[in-house]
Amino acid sequence: MAKKDLHYVVFDIETQKSFKEITDRKKIHQLKVSVVGLYDSSRDVYEAYEEKNLIKVEEIFREADAVVGFNSDGFDLPILAPYLFTPVENLFSIDLMVEIQKSLGHRVNLNSVAEATIGGVKSGDGLGAIELYKEGRIEELKKYCLDDVRLTKEIYEYGCKNKKILFTSNRDWQTHEVPVNWGDIKVPEKSEEAFPNSLF
Repeated sequence: MAKKDLHYVVFDIETQKSFKEITDRKKIHQLKVSVVGLYDSSRDVYEAYEEKNLIKVEEIFREADAVVGFNSDGFDLPILAPYLFTPVENLFSIDLMVEIQKSLGHRVNLNSVAEATIGGVKSGDGLGAIELYKEGRIEELKKYCLDDVRLTKEIYEYGCKNKKILFTSNRDWQTHEVPVNWGDIKVPEKSEEAFPNSLF
């Protein structure tokens, strides 16, 4: 398991639109959030929230020591940013893809890591999730999102415990070992400046 005293939230978002539907790929927030799925370590629960309830997600994020995602710094957090009062830069983020990239020098996808490390596979893809949203199949969408959260959580906890993860390369189709130090990352104490409306 991860550090017992660390309150972490593992999260993933799904979007309402694809990149083909927005005017500028740099304005990633235009994709808009359909649902956010998360795992809260302090309560040991998985939950999914729709766009109209994202204030609850912010409350959970603000209580956590760290938020954990996969490609979350470059995708999830920038899309979430307009919905939050708290600047996303003030959240202590552990992006597993970024951490893996530091060792490898290139990006990897969640499926290649999940299958090799924990024997899990994604239950769908982002474009399929957008179709679920457009068809109003929200409960199926939440389930898909939480499946990704579960994979990310298990990878994170495996890395904390074993100081490594595995991934299958699409270059040589071999399984490789990658050292990680997620369990040793020092999380800074929260400050009133970062969360001016919180009571610490």
